Amino acid sequence: MAGLGSKWGDKGGTPRLRGRKAVEQRKRRLALEPLCRDCKAKGRITPATTPDHIVPLAKGGPDTDDNIRCLCEPCHTIRTAEQFGHKQRQAIGLNGWFLD
Repeated sequence: MAGLGSKWGDKGGTPRLRGRKAVEQRKRRLALEPLCRDCKAKGRITPATTPDHIVPLAKGGPDTDDNIRCLCEPCHTIRTAEQFGHKQRQAIGLNGWFLD
């Protein structure tokens, strides 16, 4: 019997739902939390479009409702960059200096 290691290599992590079950789960989670949690905390009302794992599946987080927060796309992009250590690239002008 193949174990988790053979399917995911040395990356570890939690398997992700796929197909109809994943679509149903996504719809259910967005119905439970229709507004972006991060925007709401800042006093803005923005529709949530993406269920986000608080602890990412790639880092061993569970795929359970208590590990999900629903976010809008811009907030999801920011959170994902923070979780995985991505840095936003700064634009550089033709003169070689950073643009403001």
